[in-house]
Amino acid sequence: MTERYELRNTQSDESTELPFIEGTLGVPAVDVRGLHTQQGVFTYDPGYTATVTCDSSITFIDGENGKLLYRGYSIEDLAAHSDFIEVCYLLLNGELPNKDELADFHTTIADHMMLNQSLVKFFDGFHYDAHPMAVLLGVVGSLSAFYHDTDIANPDHRELFARRMIAKMPTIAAAAYKHAIGQPKLYPRNDWGYAANLLRMMFAVPTEEFEADPVAVRALDVLFMLHADHEQNASAATVRTVGSTGANPYAAIAAGIAALWGPAHGGANQAVLQMLEQVGDVDNVSEYIDRAKDKDDSFRLTGFGHRVYKNLDPRAKVVRDYCHEVLQHYGMENDPLFEIALEMESRALQEDYFIERGLYPNVDFYSGIIYRAIGIPVNMLTPMFAIARTVGWAAHWMEMMNDPQFRIIRPRQIYHGYTQRDYVAIDDRD
Repeated sequence: MTERYELRNTQSDESTELPFIEGTLGVPAVDVRGLHTQQGVFTYDPGYTATVTCDSSITFIDGENGKLLYRGYSIEDLAAHSDFIEVCYLLLNGELPNKDELADFHTTIADHMMLNQSLVKFFDGFHYDAHPMAVLLGVVGSLSAFYHDTDIANPDHRELFARRMIAKMPTIAAAAYKHAIGQPKLYPRNDWGYAANLLRMMFAVPTEEFEADPVAVRALDVLFMLHADHEQNASAATVRTVGSTGANPYAAIAAGIAALWGPAHGGANQAVLQMLEQVGDVDNVSEYIDRAKDKDDSFRLTGFGHRVYKNLDPRAKVVRDYCHEVLQHYGMENDPLFEIALEMESRALQEDYFIERGLYPNVDFYSGIIYRAIGIPVNMLTPMFAIARTVGWAAHWMEMMNDPQFRIIRPRQIYHGYTQRDYVAIDDRD
């Protein structure tokens, strides 16, 4: 705290000094915690667009310059040189692992991928056409019944929870998919990697041998790294809010899944594919670009713009370049949806309307195309996001639990309802 702001009440002429807080990077903040006590007022910030709710050292976003750092490492460097499991270790522990640490982490994740057999039976309680996110929500919430002895005050228990949760998410997601298509669920294999295991559990059948395509494996690895964490997003904030009550951490992760489900958050990549299919042909792009600029038209460009990024989303560039490679590998370089996406991006980046509003393509704009190319069904796109984001949720929960100053998250409100009224007996009401 290097400076202090002074706020003066014009009615009482009383002033309050507010501490000025700076982190190692990013926009500084004014500490308003003493404002209510001294001035009798709250701050008003719908949607928390200008509110800092915690201290964190996990992820840094520079929205003005289009930068994303995990523990200080740029997402571009990690996507080029790392893999998802190493990034998981980094987010949870703060440092990149050495060879022995990474090998141990791989082994621990593999050991925890299998589900309790009683939990496997739980899938049969869902209707065959249940959305996979509904299944994830229910099954992850039920983990609190299997691991109810987690002591959140014990650092070893917290670490075990994080590793167990990261390990089980692909198994749960794959089982949800198998349930929907009526195929038997497959167990994970400890000698397979994380992404390869997911592909095997989703697409293999007991009657045939299965080999995971290395291009598909690497594509999943890259997408999972890009989606692993994104600071105080809606789902991470939800996990922190539920976790701040002292709830079972598996219940907190289930709450994060519920928040992720929304089309404004984790469902955006599915919405992008639906939008591209609506456009239908590259010759229709001009029409839809014009419609997007018409405030009276219901059509909106999905996958453009971001609450935080006012410049190009750094993840979007990585996934765009990778999209070319994946489509070429599968002989889909002339894929109609990809051609539409490229043309929409080109038009948007040239027009002042989009540039002035900071409406650049975000990571969701191209990720759905890659998932589609490697065979992931549209209704499984948000579960893919949930698998990747689980490590971010776990890291934020652990960071909060390690913070000696953390308190239950309890926002305030401006009340616009009735003032106090007297109760009227039912016979006397009009």
